[in-house]
Amino acid sequence: MNHVHALAILVSTFYVGRHPSALNQDIFAEYTARTAFERPLITGVAYAHRVFHHEREAFEKEQGWTIKTMHSKEPSPVHDEYAPTIFSQETIGYIVSLDMMSGEEDRDNILRARASGKGVLTGPFRLLKSNHLGVVLTFAVYKEDVQPKATTEEKINAAVGYLGGAFDFESLVDNLLVQLSKNGDILVNVYDITNMSRPLIMYGIEDRDDGLFHVSPLDFGDPFRKHEMRCRLASKVPQPTLALGFATGVLAFVALICAMVYNAHKHVKKVEEDYRKMEELKVQAEAADVAKSQFLATVSHEIRTPMNGVLGMLQMLLNTQLDATQQDFATTAQASGKALVTLINEVLDQAKIESGRIELEAVPFDLRAILDDVLSLFCGKTRGEGIELAAYVSERVPSTLIGDPGRIRQIITNLVGNSVKFTESGHIFVCVHLWEEMESVQRMSLEATPRLAKSRNTLSGHAVANRRSSWDLLLANKRQWCMEQKSSEVKLFISVEDTGVGIPLQAQQRIFMPFMQADSSTSRTYGGTGIGLSISWCLVELMKGEMHFESQEGVGSTFSCSLVLKRGGDVSLEEDKCSLSDRTLLTKFKDIKALIIDGAAVRLEVSRYHLQRLGLQVSTISDSNLALEYLTCESNGYSSRDDNTLPHGKVDVVLVEKDAWGHSSGLNFPSLLSKERWSGTNVPFPKFLLMATSMTSTECETAKLMGYVDTIVMKPLRASMIAACLQQVIGMGDSSRQEREKPGNLRNLLCGKNILVVDDNRVNRIVAAGALKKYGAHVECADSGKAAIALLGPPHKFDACFMDIQMPEMDGFEATGNIRKLEELAKDTDRVWHVPILAMTADVIQATYDECVRCKMDGYVSKPFEEEQLYNAVSQVLSTRT
Repeated sequence: MNHVHALAILVSTFYVGRHPSALNQDIFAEYTARTAFERPLITGVAYAHRVFHHEREAFEKEQGWTIKTMHSKEPSPVHDEYAPTIFSQETIGYIVSLDMMSGEEDRDNILRARASGKGVLTGPFRLLKSNHLGVVLTFAVYKEDVQPKATTEEKINAAVGYLGGAFDFESLVDNLLVQLSKNGDILVNVYDITNMSRPLIMYGIEDRDDGLFHVSPLDFGDPFRKHEMRCRLASKVPQPTLALGFATGVLAFVALICAMVYNAHKHVKKVEEDYRKMEELKVQAEAADVAKSQFLATVSHEIRTPMNGVLGMLQMLLNTQLDATQQDFATTAQASGKALVTLINEVLDQAKIESGRIELEAVPFDLRAILDDVLSLFCGKTRGEGIELAAYVSERVPSTLIGDPGRIRQIITNLVGNSVKFTESGHIFVCVHLWEEMESVQRMSLEATPRLAKSRNTLSGHAVANRRSSWDLLLANKRQWCMEQKSSEVKLFISVEDTGVGIPLQAQQRIFMPFMQADSSTSRTYGGTGIGLSISWCLVELMKGEMHFESQEGVGSTFSCSLVLKRGGDVSLEEDKCSLSDRTLLTKFKDIKALIIDGAAVRLEVSRYHLQRLGLQVSTISDSNLALEYLTCESNGYSSRDDNTLPHGKVDVVLVEKDAWGHSSGLNFPSLLSKERWSGTNVPFPKFLLMATSMTSTECETAKLMGYVDTIVMKPLRASMIAACLQQVIGMGDSSRQEREKPGNLRNLLCGKNILVVDDNRVNRIVAAGALKKYGAHVECADSGKAAIALLGPPHKFDACFMDIQMPEMDGFEATGNIRKLEELAKDTDRVWHVPILAMTADVIQATYDECVRCKMDGYVSKPFEEEQLYNAVSQVLSTRT
């Protein structure tokens, strides 16, 4: 009985109390089979789950079978509730899906078990395998710990299932009486006398009733059932000594039964005490987790608040007149401060992931624009080291997706940052394709040529670690094939390929563990904390994807992941192919015809992709002789080796890769075309632009002498950078307009506006006021929530308010609530009062957008904030008011 009760507690803990459940049929069957030695007299145990009628359809769909009655095995008719068996020991596996409440006695047993909170017994019946008489012992399984003083209704409501065991009663009594009855002198019968008029025999054989027997009551813990034991001699007592021995035996048996019941009671009490302690430990662990999160939130605020002052003051210092040395010192200090903030953010992200408090946004975004931003972050270092850095997005990837752009940017930034950190030469290539394209490449790879033969078909010509080369994926994109686009979801395949140092085989198993690196020297040599990949792994899993990698030491690594996102509405195919955030550029360049010359196939396709994003009509040629023939031929010739050429005489701009056929081999290409040879045609001489990963001053001078324009297209290629170069070369307007656009818009939004800054920290008030005054705003400051309420009570002059969250006496959320109440009271006037309030906080764990909305704030800005972040926040609230 104790072991059956213990199993009921196990199911309550690991199936009912754990989400997701830690139990299933296989685990239950294996566990009960391996612990069957603890229950030698129980032929099998099973768990039946409580299912209400309104839950039946979903339950049957989840289980994959229909609830059936016990006797007919037909689908169970409609009842208020059911008790279908979902877990069973292998010995009684045939009862899975049977409704235990469809049998009259079993139903009564279940109702009594859940109402009493104790084990209850059925009447005796024949067990299927042994044909012995037995009973079913049933315990209710509760979803929570039921207090001893709980009412019957509370126990019934808390019950979620029932655990029962088939009890071989004959074997039990045989074992107990083996010494007493081994010679056959004593006969023992056990009866169920719940119904005194019709006692049911549970053990023994009906025999004569000569009145010479001893009756002893038996208590099995079920107050509803009554049992008794009758002992008598097999034959008449020949002498009084036999009667004395018989009486002694009966007393010994009764003493044995009492000892068993006492020990069982002690064991049950011990199990209940252990369970209570386990529940206390669980509560303590949950409290510790909450305390940890609160500690991280507090530490985050206390660290980020002074960092906001440091970075803000450094930015204000950089806006003053400094000499070169002073500016270098200030810039270095600012970069170090930003690196520290990045590290803090990574640690806090890991903490949020571990506590399950990270939430994903679902907003429209442009993935191609995100890749451009990521490449911009690392272009300085890759240019300095001569590393080819590029990104390519398949034209089949929709231009607008719905997901969390910030977290996707974080994943790609972590992967590219690792590649930049561990790559000294070669290339880093970011590719985005649809999952279907990647699967088609996997099918092709079975018939692919040997790997070494494909090493040239990479971005830089270096060998790579992944089995699928960049060229295979580009070929898949060029292939014509149809794809269903009716689904609202899109599964993307993102890969970051590098030719770095690679990961040693012994370190590959722990590469996704937090704070782990290949070895102890990695941090000293390359820097970093080893947390970025762990965070990226968790974020990918939150987006219903997976992350994998392939690496060879000395060759490089390729990290890839899949993400499940939603389509961003109805967008035409042409817009998908020419996606760009600033679509006005598409109309500017749609009549420009460009020719790209590069001997590397992958690099050529990447250059074509970026120019086509701007709407240019693009032709590509890989051979220098064919390019010369194409540009100088008198007739309208075409190159047979290129599949997208333009008629002769129609090229406006020619872009040549500096390392088209080897190191610096493209520098002298324009000199091969003399103006005298070109003068025989009636078209203007095209503009020659040089594309390069890195350039020395000597190479720049050589390029000018060879006939290239002054503007050099520096890699990595990005749409905005290419557009600026083309605008400068072709003369289509101010190429720096886009660079000044956001600050200009920010000045337009803030100029003349009255802004209130509320913060208890003096340095933070100075930093925030300085940042806002830079764009023409009139700023006033308040040092507490009460002061803010006094200033923002209608009527007032303010257009917006930046409110700190953590302040003494009254925090920002409470102050905002009081301000909104004052605005509600003033709504009877002619003017509707609603001042936009933006949360200013260093607590990045608690300051979520949902919390701000709940407190009727209009948005939030995390400290330390920068110009881009300030623009995004202000434009959301002030542009709607103007």
